[in-house]
Amino acid sequence: MTRMKNGIKGALAAIMGAGIGLTGVQAQVSGVPDDAARNPDTGVRLAPGFEATVFADGIGRARHMAVSADGWVYAALMRPTEDGFGAVALKDTDGDGKADRTEYFAPGLSGTGMRLHDGALYYGDDTSIVRFSLADGPVPSGAGTVVMDGFPEQRAHAAKSLAFDGEGMLYVNVGAPSNACMTETRVKGSPGARPCPDLELQASVWMLNPDGDDQTFPDDAVRHSTGHRNAVALEWNHQADGLYLVQHGRDQLHQFFPDIYSVAESAELPAEEFHRVDRGDDLGWPFSYYDHRKGSRMVMPEYGGDGDTVSDHGKKPLLGFPGHWAPNGLLFRQTGAWPDGWRTGAFIAFHGSWNRSPVQEGYRIVYVPMDADGTVTGDWVTFADGFAGEDKVTSPRQAEHRPTGLTEGPDGAMYVSSLMSGGRIWRVTHAQD
Repeated sequence: MTRMKNGIKGALAAIMGAGIGLTGVQAQVSGVPDDAARNPDTGVRLAPGFEATVFADGIGRARHMAVSADGWVYAALMRPTEDGFGAVALKDTDGDGKADRTEYFAPGLSGTGMRLHDGALYYGDDTSIVRFSLADGPVPSGAGTVVMDGFPEQRAHAAKSLAFDGEGMLYVNVGAPSNACMTETRVKGSPGARPCPDLELQASVWMLNPDGDDQTFPDDAVRHSTGHRNAVALEWNHQADGLYLVQHGRDQLHQFFPDIYSVAESAELPAEEFHRVDRGDDLGWPFSYYDHRKGSRMVMPEYGGDGDTVSDHGKKPLLGFPGHWAPNGLLFRQTGAWPDGWRTGAFIAFHGSWNRSPVQEGYRIVYVPMDADGTVTGDWVTFADGFAGEDKVTSPRQAEHRPTGLTEGPDGAMYVSSLMSGGRIWRVTHAQD
């Protein structure tokens, strides 16, 4: 592995791509049957052949996770515990699919990102990236080492989701602090700013050296891509050797532009965009959005759009999902433990959004069939749902659970987190595992 002790700018020149190069025809996959009942013990419905356990309950507002080679599950917490800890470590010691050891760590932190790399655990706090060594045991102690700080403080879209590529480079999401870069934030009639100040440092993914200490943003980072409002769902696809994300689309189209968008249209638009993101890409925010019904990028209304004018600014996504499903987790499996058809595609966790009315949607995990080159090979299916509860919800606050983080254990099990109802993690396996 190429090490990067001399800083990111020097390391970039040494990086060489190395895709896994898997081949093979994609098998058909089936999603959750329409008539399937929620499991009374887990509260979820799964695609045929899969089963789940509640791995841990009441652990706090869990976000993203990572699993070690010896089965420790680490989760970042959106809010610290009463004792001030911002992460939890969990272990199933007796093999029953449920954690029986719970240890809290990361004092003074709260956030989203959580990744394991080269014997260390990386935490994405809202304004910094912190590294915890695991050399002295599976549960980190102390405050950790600051890898990079200086990220802008912002009330909205502050989540620092993380991803590592095959050469050890670390990628971090820096979300836009606004809805559509309006000159007056979320004020009806306010035009979009041009140039957009949010694009100077935010609405981007940045690359940094994970081995460095006390680095400062943005001086010690390099911008990878721009024009994405907020990419909480961020993941490196090691098979296709590329960075992928699913971004949160903008809000309030009907509220601000009732003469252009109906309530129903505003619920569906704009699409939640699934992209492969190469270095230098501009996805289009805030100047355009993707309309999955028309299959085109459209001019944003704050910049003169009327709902029908096609934009040439930005990149067409691999897929567009219905609006306001709120993608928060993205996973490409690496173990190969599950059957053909479930091995090389993308799992996406949709969290649900306050801005979808009159009927809430999302609250599910979908699967996008893809080949090893990263090409979408079929229609997406719902892999798991039922998280919100038996009844239709009209607000995310009414949901029992909202799937947020996805990760894979060394045995091929998938872990799913929720920050609702005290926090929960599920462990999902295939029945033949």
